[in-house]
Amino acid sequence: MSSINIRSYLTGIGWFILSLFTSSANDILSKYVGLRVHSFEIGFFRFLFGTITLVPFIIYYGKNTLNTYNFSAHLLRGVLLFVSMTSWIFGLNTVSVTTATVLSFAVPLFVLILAPFFLNENIIWQRYVVTIVGFIGIVVTLSPQASDFNPASLIFILSSLGFAVLDIINKKILIKESIISMLLYSSLITTFLAIPPTIYFWENPTFYELTLCFIVGCNTNVTFYFILKAFSMIEVTATAPYRYLELIISTIFSYLILNEIPQNTTLYGALIIIPCTLFIIYSEKNYGSKKSFMSDLDGPFFDEI
Repeated sequence: MSSINIRSYLTGIGWFILSLFTSSANDILSKYVGLRVHSFEIGFFRFLFGTITLVPFIIYYGKNTLNTYNFSAHLLRGVLLFVSMTSWIFGLNTVSVTTATVLSFAVPLFVLILAPFFLNENIIWQRYVVTIVGFIGIVVTLSPQASDFNPASLIFILSSLGFAVLDIINKKILIKESIISMLLYSSLITTFLAIPPTIYFWENPTFYELTLCFIVGCNTNVTFYFILKAFSMIEVTATAPYRYLELIISTIFSYLILNEIPQNTTLYGALIIIPCTLFIIYSEKNYGSKKSFMSDLDGPFFDEI
């Protein structure tokens, strides 16, 4: 590898790691605000502020960035994003942030199940094995047999399913859309969908809580930018091993800020789920990464949105 390629690789990885920090920060801030404010209200402000911070970019790049080829797909994305994100924020208040991070690694496993129904793909035997083992990891992480198990934590399964479908839509349906239009329409639709439940569960936010929600909204777009910068320099699969640094980052953040210590079951689940996702990415790459949807499992659209 030449010095130029090495520099490009390291720079790309650097951008990707930055996205992990902003993504983890969003989880921490959402959980902190969620101690008093309902998840619907947090979701509303998150996407409202995310939409507002896009306005300068729309002005700079011009109104052509708002052109869309498939508004119905944007509408579907908005509904899925509303359900997935509000479920995720709600779930953050039922388990530790570290546990939520481990469960987010299971999203590619849900894509394994859904992809054959939405996409014309060959199914290799490794998919069946990884799906079964991966779900064992999910069960271990949630520990439904534990005396302190909170059934509400099962909402992460709904959230992960929603994000998996979003990943498929983003990669296969909206490839002709501009990045700004994808962010704007999904944020707008999610904001409007969140208005009725937000009014019902409304709690007057303090200025401090509003500031944190504004940071979360900005971070949503910043994370997206970091990931796109990374994928402009390196292949998507090159980031796969580094994705799991988020577990370390979220563990440190949640301990320092929320005084959370990860449970043993969370670590055991991580030891099952992480090797599963790495193994299937490696298997699919060998099978034919240029044709395989799985080679883009860590693509630019799940983490940022």
